[in-house]
Amino acid sequence: LILDEVQTGLGRTGKFAAHEWDEIKPDMLTLGKSLSGGFYPVSACLTTNAVMETLGPNEHGSTFGGNPLGTAVSMAALDVIENEGLCENSLKQGTYLMDQLRAINKPFISDIRGRGLFIAFEIDPNWKHTAKDVCMELIEQGILCKQTHGTRIRFSPPLVIQKNEVDELLTKVK
Repeated sequence: LILDEVQTGLGRTGKFAAHEWDEIKPDMLTLGKSLSGGFYPVSACLTTNAVMETLGPNEHGSTFGGNPLGTAVSMAALDVIENEGLCENSLKQGTYLMDQLRAINKPFISDIRGRGLFIAFEIDPNWKHTAKDVCMELIEQGILCKQTHGTRIRFSPPLVIQKNEVDELLTKVK
């Protein structure tokens, strides 16, 4: 079983890796993006000894493999995630954000879902404005979001976000 956690790993969903929510044990796991804290192009492929033992010399290649700077940056980012409690903060702030989004109770919001700080809400496709319209308005107000699948608006705030910043986001969403 191979899992891609480039977007969902490293605290984004409130756990170190999203598959932990379902107690899945992958044979291979890919990580990236936040593995360097956004400072350096780096990714990782984690796997089991059983999988690694199937590879012989020169059967594995990597664009950035073995890069000492990338490794140092990644280790520092992992230390920050652990030492600053970013997985826990993602869960706490994400739960608060989703609860508050649900409390807005607007008829054009048909669904809110997510885990940790990986959150989306769905715009009723029959509403007069599209998700893209809403995203453009939020971006003009300084809220970074992304329209996906035509009717969804996704938020992925930084893992260091604090309650007062979530409240500011909510004020602008309302």
